Amino acid sequence: MMVTVESTGVLERRMRVELPAERIESEVESRLQSVRRTAKLKGFRPGKVPARVVKQRYGGQIRQEVLSDLMQKSYSDAVAQENLNPAGGPTIEPETSKDDKAFAYVATFEVLPEVTLKGLDKITVERPEVRISETDSDDMIENLRQQKGTWKEVDRASEDGDRVVVDFDGTLKGEPIQGGKGTDVPVVLGQGQMLPDFEKGLAGVVAGDEKTFQVKFPKDYQAEELAGQKVDFAAKVHRVEEMELPALDDEFATLYGVSEGGLAQLRKDVFENMQREAAQKVRQDTKEQAMQGLLDANPIDVPKALIEQETHTMQHEAMRQLGIEDHDKAPPQESFTEGAEKRVRLGLLLRQFIQDNALTVDTERVRARVEDMCGGYENAADMIANYMSNPQVIAQIEPVVLEEQAVDLLMENGVQKAKKVDFKEYMNR
Repeated sequence: MMVTVESTGVLERRMRVELPAERIESEVESRLQSVRRTAKLKGFRPGKVPARVVKQRYGGQIRQEVLSDLMQKSYSDAVAQENLNPAGGPTIEPETSKDDKAFAYVATFEVLPEVTLKGLDKITVERPEVRISETDSDDMIENLRQQKGTWKEVDRASEDGDRVVVDFDGTLKGEPIQGGKGTDVPVVLGQGQMLPDFEKGLAGVVAGDEKTFQVKFPKDYQAEELAGQKVDFAAKVHRVEEMELPALDDEFATLYGVSEGGLAQLRKDVFENMQREAAQKVRQDTKEQAMQGLLDANPIDVPKALIEQETHTMQHEAMRQLGIEDHDKAPPQESFTEGAEKRVRLGLLLRQFIQDNALTVDTERVRARVEDMCGGYENAADMIANYMSNPQVIAQIEPVVLEEQAVDLLMENGVQKAKKVDFKEYMNR
């Protein structure tokens, strides 16, 4: 086998492979002999078909099969021989020859870039130190009360926080607007579910009121025909309702599945959950900083084949999240190209970092990850046991844990800065 390789681009390679005629003919002859032993042709007994008849009948087909098999085998051998690391499958073009016995082909493919990491000691990560105050905890309990609140009709003018149930009809220059009509629509004042001028128009109304008011639409409103326009609305008020909140007592705790320990236990659970949420966000934020630092310090060329593959994967992820089954209605692949290129580049850099540092999966961290996933559930112990005994679940978690180990080591090698932040400010970013 003769192999020559030339670079036709930064990562593209053109490899010519020439196979010895003797190798081809030997394999063709061997297969013809095998066929002859089992061939069943009219006029001949099984296994007694003359060699020339077998060759005439099956020779062409067998030669093509041999060439196809030898191309696959020789491509792998040639890549190994030349110490090449293909990034994807090749495009193979057989060469034509006047000599039917000679055979050569050209394989064109991209190789993975050679990565030498640098600048790791200069990667800077700002680690938030999240402070959870008693007020933060109280606010979270209040949010839980709001979720269990009930609306009660009141005989007074509407105030901020009330729910006003209305019919409305919007017109622009006397003409109805699309989506501008509603019946028995509940509007909670102060929550921003409607445009500010609309909520302002319902402030101070009582049941039975009928009034008109003008609403100015933002200049960047999604419906271009309404952007920056002043629309007239006529509204009829059916009801004004205020929220009635449950009492903060042990019975309230049972609404959230706390059967023992009452309100005190609920407060403890809420605080621990806030700690978990903050820790998860800190972990994600620091990871993103470390990853971006790795990318900025190590610009590398990326194989187009891997970008196309990742773009396709991201498109299918988006289809699944959006509930789209018809591929013709999928988001265009072009919208994922930039993100796909970043993913691929980061994957190559991380793989090199893991390889350089001989990192292996820490089984204790795998278990800790599972425990963290299940920590907020009542039957956490059972869930942990089930997950840890499920090879498919563990196979999904291990790459995540290995990546976390790499991120931690990156941050150890780099520069870390601590910054104190309040829980509410940090979580609402």
